[in-house]
Amino acid sequence: MQKIISLTLSLMLLGVFLVACSQETPIPEKEVSSSDLISGKPQDLPVQGMVTMVDIGAHECIPCKMMTPIIEELSQQYEGKAVIAFIDVWEHRTEGSKYGISSIPTQIFYDAQGKERFRHVGFLDKDSIVKKLAELGVK
Repeated sequence: MQKIISLTLSLMLLGVFLVACSQETPIPEKEVSSSDLISGKPQDLPVQGMVTMVDIGAHECIPCKMMTPIIEELSQQYEGKAVIAFIDVWEHRTEGSKYGISSIPTQIFYDAQGKERFRHVGFLDKDSIVKKLAELGVK
């Protein structure tokens, strides 16, 4: 009986320890919306006459948060050469069905004529984005 009580207390203590260790300090996030990255609303995408990459996700999605600094950097790097936009589908609920997404994040690449050329689901690293933009003619 004493072994059962001892085992139960040990398991409870282990559970408390694991819960305490898993507490994360929230990282302050910078709000990024499509209007921060392009002038216009989500329905103005893709931009005619420019290669456009639309990153569809949500501010609370972990892989989406990981992509935020990449999207911000590339939107500045390619300013005037390509449009790099982010749409939060939790803010703009109708946009998910408009783009036919089933999971976030999803990145969609359009050529300058507005035709979809590539779609990726999940985190996409900076080098892969740069490579895909180059394939679409962005220098």
